[in-house]
Amino acid sequence: MELALTDIIFYLFAGTTLASGMLVISARNPVHSVLWLILAFFSAAGLFVLMGAEFLAMLLVVVYVGAVAVLFLFVVMMLDISFTELRQGMMQHMPLGVLIGLILLVELATLAFAWNFGDDVAKNAASPAPIDAGVTNTEALGALLYTDYIFIFQTAGLILLVAMIGAIVLTHRDRTGVRRQNISAQVRRKPDDAFDLVDVETGQGVTLPPKKG
Repeated sequence: MELALTDIIFYLFAGTTLASGMLVISARNPVHSVLWLILAFFSAAGLFVLMGAEFLAMLLVVVYVGAVAVLFLFVVMMLDISFTELRQGMMQHMPLGVLIGLILLVELATLAFAWNFGDDVAKNAASPAPIDAGVTNTEALGALLYTDYIFIFQTAGLILLVAMIGAIVLTHRDRTGVRRQNISAQVRRKPDDAFDLVDVETGQGVTLPPKKG
């Protein structure tokens, strides 16, 4: 069977996405994991382009690659994390992790073998829903997202909001040996506390007074 050019490109992007995803979780260096994640996002964006969803491909590149993945990369490179200390207690939790992994594997296998396709799946796959020539890809996606999936979309937003609040709370918690930002003291700061005016005579030096606070 002769493969078309689009089929070759699809298998190329799909294989790159799967390989990058495996390397994300198997790489020992977290910086390398983030770089493989960026490659996976680019490959997934190529798959969206092949499906005719250019808007989703653009969002994947701009939002996830241009913002999220780059932020992950900066955070990983700036944090001084001792991964040797993190792996020290891994073996004592290995039996529990293996048990949970086996349970998830059994659930996935049960779901795969118990899956039944409907009678109209082959017909729908052969003739997908027609695309209105007067509706753009972005408009069709927005209409579907904000009508049929509006509650799921809002729920996802609430989950992200809770995650953001949790990250802020964990960042600003009291920790010994770490200087914490005092926002109220910064707001109450007066100009007189920020600088000192010193009258220096010509030809004489000056000894700066100690900083206040």
